[in-house]
Amino acid sequence: MPRIRHTTLTCSPGCTVEATLELFGGKWKALILYHLFEDGVLRFGEFRRRMPNVTQRMLTNQLRELEADGLVSRTVFPEVPPRVEYELTDLGRTLRPVIEALKKWGDEHAHSLQGRKSAD
Repeated sequence: MPRIRHTTLTCSPGCTVEATLELFGGKWKALILYHLFEDGVLRFGEFRRRMPNVTQRMLTNQLRELEADGLVSRTVFPEVPPRVEYELTDLGRTLRPVIEALKKWGDEHAHSLQGRKSAD
């Protein structure tokens, strides 16, 4: 199902939060961004090794969406076999404090989160 994009950010007080979450919301996008902050440039196979629970199809879709949103750039090298590398764009790099804040919060509350998961 195609994503519905915001065409204006004047819809409600939380509209910009919703629009921002659309950019890296979901299970894998924030993790993709995190790995790119840590490593700079990654190839598809390197993502798969760092994120073993994501399917190839889901990883491809998430990378395409991040690229379409201007957060990640994709470079294809004319080699056989083709080599494709992903890296953050200037806009993508501006999300670093957001991703770091998510990681910090998760580190600080991991014990509480783990307890909730086992109780469910």
